[in-house]
Amino acid sequence: MRIGELAAQAGMTKDTIRFYEKVGLVTARRLANGYRDFPPETVAWLHYVRTAQTLGFSLAEIARHGEELHDAPDSAERLSALFEEKIHVIDARMGELAALRAELTARVGTGCPLRAVGQAV
Repeated sequence: MRIGELAAQAGMTKDTIRFYEKVGLVTARRLANGYRDFPPETVAWLHYVRTAQTLGFSLAEIARHGEELHDAPDSAERLSALFEEKIHVIDARMGELAALRAELTARVGTGCPLRAVGQAV
């Protein structure tokens, strides 16, 4: 299928698909006239990419895990494991953000907000 048809079926722009091709998320063969020709299963893969992005996965993670999932005997089990890993990353980041918030809150209203709290002037 040509890129325009793929874009319409996947609900994204041709530029997005070209970018995904550039970073290796999708591949197309070139026809004699130079047009891209994508296999029909690319539509489902692009829906997967969009869903994974919505769930907080980067394009690099999607590319890396996409390869793993193609080879996994039970992709649902592997996806659940990936989700658990992502939850741990989010929990760690939430802890870091809470500590940062506490530090900023402690500095509000001080004489020199960039000086460490409790440090003499």
